[in-house]
Amino acid sequence: MKAVRLLPADDADALEWLAFEQAGVLRTAQVSALLSDGAVRGRIRSGRWRSICRGIVLTGNGRLTRDQQLWVAVLAAGPGALLAGVTAAAEAGVRGLRREPLRVLVPATRRAARTSLRRLPIDMPAVLVHRTSVLPESHRQLARPPRTTTARACVDAAGWAVGVDEAQGVLAAACQQRRVLPEELQAVLDVLPRAPRRRLIAQTVGDIAGGAQALSEIDFLRLCRRHRLPMPDLQEHRVDAAGRHRWLDAYWRKWRVQVEIDGAHHMDAKQWAADMRRQNDVWTSGDRILRFPAWLVRARPDEVADTVRRALIAAGWTPTPAPSPT
Repeated sequence: MKAVRLLPADDADALEWLAFEQAGVLRTAQVSALLSDGAVRGRIRSGRWRSICRGIVLTGNGRLTRDQQLWVAVLAAGPGALLAGVTAAAEAGVRGLRREPLRVLVPATRRAARTSLRRLPIDMPAVLVHRTSVLPESHRQLARPPRTTTARACVDAAGWAVGVDEAQGVLAAACQQRRVLPEELQAVLDVLPRAPRRRLIAQTVGDIAGGAQALSEIDFLRLCRRHRLPMPDLQEHRVDAAGRHRWLDAYWRKWRVQVEIDGAHHMDAKQWAADMRRQNDVWTSGDRILRFPAWLVRARPDEVADTVRRALIAAGWTPTPAPSPT
């Protein structure tokens, strides 16, 4: 939870307001217009202020808060820097993302202050600086500290992620938590022709727009493509025998086959019993139902695909012959 900062008093001077606006983190160039160099050095020597790194001071002497860390990252990276990637997405409210290192974006026309970024104090996370030649005003969020919009942050985060699962996880989390729409992600991607993992991001955004809400469902669609299975409808709505509204993870209406992908919460005893009742409702309605734990979809995709293939064939699906090698 962020600390609540009180508004300066009515008679506060320009320095107090500046410190309030930037969580107490200031460039020495900003302070020099309000205080003499000697006055600044005196406050640092007396312990009232801290010197964070070259050109950055803290108008206090405690450990850096999260807000202050973010301001240090932006100010130390230099003019034009913005919070970006998972850091900006987390500031926009997307939960479950990496908190460190902090990610900052700067214009390609300039370089970040590498010396300052290498000499950060122990209570400051590492800062990774990325450069971009495409940063329209529509990708800038009006915020303090400045950051990219949620959609741009998520596209960048997916491109900079350690692996494919993390990349897709960021996009799925942001959409599932209603922090961004698939259409907004696609609009950002449209103006970033050289974005890292562009093809993967576009496919993932398309899957999410088609109904995939969780990373496990996106993994399942990838499995279907790889094993030449027909693509199912996702989050299909239906009303069960008791009149309850249900959303099916994956459903092949033509063959009346559905797949449920169970997360960890399905191991709970109450949820397990509810799942069994739901499965009975499906069977008594004439549909076939397959259930897989989410970890199995990711760890043993061949096994899952083989089971789904057999169920579809039993329901009347005829596989398309694989193309012969030329």
